Amino acid sequence: MRLSLAMANGCIKSSADFNWIHENNSTFRATLSELIKAKYTFVILRNPYKRLASVYLDKIVDRSVEAWHLYDLLARKMEIEELSFRKFVEAITKDSSLLRANQHWRPQVDFLVYEKYDDYFLLERFEKAIPLIEKRAKIRIYDARALTRHGTDRYEKTSKRCYTDTPASDISRMKRKGKIPSHMSLYDKELKKLVKKAYAEDFTLYKRVSRG
Repeated sequence: MRLSLAMANGCIKSSADFNWIHENNSTFRATLSELIKAKYTFVILRNPYKRLASVYLDKIVDRSVEAWHLYDLLARKMEIEELSFRKFVEAITKDSSLLRANQHWRPQVDFLVYEKYDDYFLLERFEKAIPLIEKRAKIRIYDARALTRHGTDRYEKTSKRCYTDTPASDISRMKRKGKIPSHMSLYDKELKKLVKKAYAEDFTLYKRVSRG
């Protein structure tokens, strides 16, 4: 969406200039006055299980800035390369301050501005949402995933076993070979319960929207 907004407002002329969005994250941060006058509002929600798995595979496994920030928050007691998905989830869900320490895993409901939106969309069904957003918001949607290479869509996903306790270093080696664990293969029953409790409000909203 950031790329689409930048293109629509003439900040960049081509998607080839997509790096502009990383240097100007706050450019389209709306003021209260602008929010009040908005003619069309919508929100895009993601399955909480998949969202958390995705941030682990992208940010933690790749040892990004977010990973090192978490490392500091954990008082450097757990090495990033040894951080399994279970250890990651347990760390952020058992401490409310850590749960909200980073926008990538902070509960989605924390980002809601309006009590009610005109439309609610699911990321997993976003292809169907694009025509409606383009019509109502009068904006063309550009897919930036192939440009930013942040997503996991370019990897072959495997679910041959449960990867809940696999160290991040092992998964990193998998990624270098073009493979990653499927999102749900990172979970076992215990971890699902932990995430469902910590992100209870997200699950409630997501389920309501998915049921139409």
